[in-house]
Amino acid sequence: MSRTTPRRTFLTSAAALTATATLPATPAAAAPRITTAFELPGDRVYPEGIAVDPRTDDVYVGSYGTGTVYRATPGRRRAEVFLPAGTDGRTTANGIKADRAGRLWVTDSTAGVDVYDIRSRALLARFAPPGGTPFLINDLVITADGTAYVTDSFRPLVYRVTPADLDRARGGRATLSPYADVSGVGVPRDAYTLNGIATDGRHLFVVDMVVGDLFRVDLATGAVRQVALRGGDMTHGDGLELVGGTLWVAHNASNTLSRWRLGRGAGSARLEQRFTDPALQIPTTLVHSRGQLLVVRAQFDKGGPFGPGVPQTPFTVARVDGI
Repeated sequence: MSRTTPRRTFLTSAAALTATATLPATPAAAAPRITTAFELPGDRVYPEGIAVDPRTDDVYVGSYGTGTVYRATPGRRRAEVFLPAGTDGRTTANGIKADRAGRLWVTDSTAGVDVYDIRSRALLARFAPPGGTPFLINDLVITADGTAYVTDSFRPLVYRVTPADLDRARGGRATLSPYADVSGVGVPRDAYTLNGIATDGRHLFVVDMVVGDLFRVDLATGAVRQVALRGGDMTHGDGLELVGGTLWVAHNASNTLSRWRLGRGAGSARLEQRFTDPALQIPTTLVHSRGQLLVVRAQFDKGGPFGPGVPQTPFTVARVDGI
């Protein structure tokens, strides 16, 4: 299996300011409100992924810094360690999703995808990309039929793990199967940096965080096309959250959240609101839960993998109202 040095694609603050300036100003409205939803114990957390268990409303957060997975139960102000750092050899925890069958899916950027039984915390299977070239497993989404789709930030690929794949791999290891290739779609480029992924049940939506493009994958045919963005782009786009026809984007380096409305057929998306605030502390992803947005504050610019300085502790997950 090919392994890479654990790192994520992240742009500098200067680049962030340049990219942010290309987006239109949001019409005058009440500013969104940022509060702290809960704290994460530890001084090297640098949280990355977030998921809500659809059965219990428990929230799971992964640490890019250590690979720890945390769990925050409803109403609690401090998360607990659910899977300690180094569990099953995992060194990072990027994308996280909980499915309706009681499983927790966790991506490790240099190893692949781990699948756990939430009740027993037992590792059910691990999926690794095919070897040969570097990879960086990043984010994932799970469709209603239990199929997981996974992005690779070093390859222009989306992988797929079906329920049948999981059954065959149960208790062991298996290889991730490439499902969609976005190369050749849209403007020619030297590299693709796929990151966040979301679904409306008929399509997958995948963001290229450096170029700011959004791709749509038809789940019936596997066909890939570029989504026409109206009113802005998705530069620094990291995590995606899609509810109905509303798509929220966390733009990490520019400390920005944006809200988009998908057009008919999901061939286009229109920017409805954009909100920038340094209090977002490098938002890497977000989830819509119980009528509110929970946003991960990664602080990657403060003593983490991408910048000097000292992070503000405790690390936190924010609650953002009004966007």
